[in-house]
Amino acid sequence: MSDERRLTPRGQERRDQIIAFATARFASHGYHPTSVADIVDGLGVGKGVFYWYFDSKETLFSEILRSAQTDLRRRQLAASASVEDPVARLGAALRESVAWSAEHRELATLFDFALTDERFAPLIQAGRAALVDDAATAIRRAARTGRLGADDPELAAYAIFGVATILTAEFLHRRDGDPDAIADAVVTFCLRGIGAATPPRPVE
Repeated sequence: MSDERRLTPRGQERRDQIIAFATARFASHGYHPTSVADIVDGLGVGKGVFYWYFDSKETLFSEILRSAQTDLRRRQLAASASVEDPVARLGAALRESVAWSAEHRELATLFDFALTDERFAPLIQAGRAALVDDAATAIRRAARTGRLGADDPELAAYAIFGVATILTAEFLHRRDGDPDAIADAVVTFCLRGIGAATPPRPVE
């Protein structure tokens, strides 16, 4: 589909339906075993409908990855935007990332696969780089205020990203742990690791 094509509300709804169904199908059956026919049959539509919105299965999968990472970053930025303290802002973003992962558990499987495929790995890497850059920016702000003394904000940001990713993958996705408890652990470990006190959990 051309990026310039404008969708009606009904058209956008249909596109979203294709993305939602395909996401679940890719997560449960895998990318390679899933065909365009599987997707359209599951939705009860013809292939023409699919190709109106997406040029190929690869294009669809790329859009799923891109949209997911954009949504995660948007959620993190929104959760931390109103927080003045730079350390608490970083904690809010970390906490939101765990909450987002808990809401979109099926995407973990897609991300894992994408990293092993040369067509999709650059998308994941670009999305991760943006998240790391956001964290590094927050760390620099905190360092300027004297809240922590990170000598290398980029290195610290990558360390935080790595810890958060591994803890979420192991304790949320593999062990089906409590998202709030995992978020507490991620925030505590990551912030203490860069020499910052852990901010209290937000009151809901």
